[in-house]
Amino acid sequence: MTEPLRIYIGWDKREPIAYDVAKYSLERRASIPVEVHAIKLDDLRAKGLYTRDQDPLASTEFTYSRFLTPALAGYKGWALFSDCDFLWLNDIGRIQKFMDPSKAVLCVQHDYTPKDTVKMDGAVQTNYPRKNWSSLMLFNCDHPSVKKLTPELVNRETGAYLHRMQWVDDNDIGSLPVEWNWLEGWNEKPATGTPTAVHFTRGGPWFENWQNVDYGDLWLKEKDELARAAA
Repeated sequence: MTEPLRIYIGWDKREPIAYDVAKYSLERRASIPVEVHAIKLDDLRAKGLYTRDQDPLASTEFTYSRFLTPALAGYKGWALFSDCDFLWLNDIGRIQKFMDPSKAVLCVQHDYTPKDTVKMDGAVQTNYPRKNWSSLMLFNCDHPSVKKLTPELVNRETGAYLHRMQWVDDNDIGSLPVEWNWLEGWNEKPATGTPTAVHFTRGGPWFENWQNVDYGDLWLKEKDELARAAA
């Protein structure tokens, strides 16, 4: 890969520190050039790219706007979307070996049923098929199925259609190992080392009462490192 890997991370005004730590932890471990962008709803609305009405069931500001990633990347090359509640503990460059041009999108294909009905911030913890598949997606932006994700379609279609990846044939969905989207409170910790990306899907250590969780100490350490780097 000669061009930087375009990475789009969801941003929510309720938890900007989550985005900051996700971006910092990813960039400082990257062995390849990366270009990280925040998916901010107000910016997308200002540009006319996002016109959906507010959904009271949407748990984040980027519940639907994540699917604009290929459009933002110009429908060319590879682009990665990630939720903001991630902590990166390994090199994003390692994802290049999974870039199969025959696939439209790659993700960790979780078989996940949340135990909780409410997240730490009070948001409803909805349950649906293929839950969390769309929390980290590696898009092959040149693929015909991905080019279907126009702003018009993203603004028009249902959450079920988008998140269950009904816009792509199942055979064109590639699989990433679970270490790339390791769900805190659900996946078992590896016997050695750490996952590549920890996903604090129930709520993260940025909440005062949610710090005694797996890898929460590493998130807090990363936050401190970010503060020192910014000083």
